[in-house]
Amino acid sequence: MKFYSTNNSEHQVGLAEAVIKGLAPDQGLYMPIVIPQLAPKLLAKFPEMSFREIGYEVIGALFSEDLTQDQIKNLVDHTLVFDAPLVKVEDDIYSLELFHGPTLAFKDFGARFCSKLMSLLLEDSAKKVRVLVATSGDTGSAVANGFLGVEGVEVIILFPKGKVSELQEKQFTTLGQNITSIEVDGVFDDCQRMVKEAFLDAELNKNLLLTSANSINIARWIPQALYYFYAFSRLPKTSKKIVFSVPSGNFGNLAAGILAQRMGLPIDHFVAATNLNKVVPEFLAGSEFKSMASIQTVSNSMDVGNPSNFPRLLALYGGNEGMLKVNVDGFFYDDEKTIEAIQKVKKQGYILDPHGAVGYLGLLDFRSKNPGYLGVFLETAHPGKFRDVVEKALGAKVVLPERLSRFLKGEKKVIPMGKGFGEFKAYLAGLDH
Repeated sequence: MKFYSTNNSEHQVGLAEAVIKGLAPDQGLYMPIVIPQLAPKLLAKFPEMSFREIGYEVIGALFSEDLTQDQIKNLVDHTLVFDAPLVKVEDDIYSLELFHGPTLAFKDFGARFCSKLMSLLLEDSAKKVRVLVATSGDTGSAVANGFLGVEGVEVIILFPKGKVSELQEKQFTTLGQNITSIEVDGVFDDCQRMVKEAFLDAELNKNLLLTSANSINIARWIPQALYYFYAFSRLPKTSKKIVFSVPSGNFGNLAAGILAQRMGLPIDHFVAATNLNKVVPEFLAGSEFKSMASIQTVSNSMDVGNPSNFPRLLALYGGNEGMLKVNVDGFFYDDEKTIEAIQKVKKQGYILDPHGAVGYLGLLDFRSKNPGYLGVFLETAHPGKFRDVVEKALGAKVVLPERLSRFLKGEKKVIPMGKGFGEFKAYLAGLDH
């Protein structure tokens, strides 16, 4: 399959170049030229199929021109080694728990897929690959753990100083081996800008093989569609319309859900739920899309003022803003509302993390205006990853899973750096010297 740049549909590349380069030379994101359709008869069989069996069908439809059946099976088997259970929270409202992977966040799916696919595509390459990652929290931990020990790959993670939870930091700053962490004196958008500038710097790219494992990379983005198919197949049979509420920062997760819909999954509507970084909800409500300086909140993984996957949202509708606005509603919430949601749902016997709380609120608001929908919100991280916020909200301790508490014992090792690109470029230029 060929992939085109969202900035120039005439610029088209194959799977290997799209994955290894990550970002197109014109700064566009890669998109599949053709979105394959899954037959309704096949979709009807998904409730009887396992997560992996569903994965073989979905990934096979997308990548069968480029990968063998054995490679597709190995790729899916490596990715789907943990469950994504659907949990009923209240009548007609379900939580899709995406935190049962090694770092207890939804990005474990994409990170494991990306690392395996890169290793398959780089088997014959003698040149070391540098994976550059900007993170506001969970991306760094998922990518670091997904690529840990992968031969021929070095991961360099940029994160904003003082704006990532201690536990999130420890999940990528204590690993060592082929993982390097850079603590940037700025905000997430500075980290993201520095990474993008590196990809576009001709001098660096002449000497280094640079790629990305953020959701701008199709190998991180596309596999997120898998759990939408799986969740839909596990919902009770109903004649009600289905809505998915997606807590959103860079909007790759929402774009993956829409990709699943465009492949034939009969989801009726989506909700884009954010914190005070409300660029996309305001756009969906009629404003012009305009980036903003990111605002720090208790749901810090969504503290993004310039969402990098916004072009994908438009591309999935052929650039038609009207179609996007018809299919997606947007809502945003401050910290007070987020904390109130955590407290409210705890009384019903369920503990939300701050990001899941935002998704839950978006679902409530949508259903209040559109009664009769059955709703799913994405619970993107274990509440223990944000235990300071959750424990303060609930006035009670959150028990950490053992694999989380182990990270806290590690020693943090970082390279401090300013937010100017020059310093980062000098660091990268010295890697091979």
